[in-house]
Amino acid sequence: MFSSELYRPNAAIIYRRGNGDVLVCERVKPEGAWQFPQGGVKRGESPRDAACREGMEETGFRPNEYDIVEEHGPYRYDYPPAERERVLRKRGIPYAGQEQHYFLCHMHDDTAEPWLDNKEFRDYRWVKPEEFDLGCLPDFKRPVYRRVFQDFFGILKP
Repeated sequence: MFSSELYRPNAAIIYRRGNGDVLVCERVKPEGAWQFPQGGVKRGESPRDAACREGMEETGFRPNEYDIVEEHGPYRYDYPPAERERVLRKRGIPYAGQEQHYFLCHMHDDTAEPWLDNKEFRDYRWVKPEEFDLGCLPDFKRPVYRRVFQDFFGILKP
């Protein structure tokens, strides 16, 4: 099916420790919104390269500190009207939403901790995938996260 709407290319990275815990980060705005590190794919950049770059910018983890072991996507979500307006003002492009590729990474050192850029994220936690509460996400992102948890971890989130 053809869609004339524009979706911003995006890549997300899931850091996982040997015990299965994954890194989730709390956004600066809105407070209380938790997610995986992610960001836009630049022109000429692959989603994999974008995930590694964004991950390093937002958490400090360099590609030599993990192995990418799995990838899925694309996943799409639509922005609600207010978010579309915010994105249009910020980027000057009328994106309908984002099209994301996700990458699961196995950390080499289970004691490594991120340093946050404090532009995107204010806090972080290592959690079991089954313990991540979708209620910590904006409503419009929840369907993608449900699919991500099912595709990567075999977990069906309500």
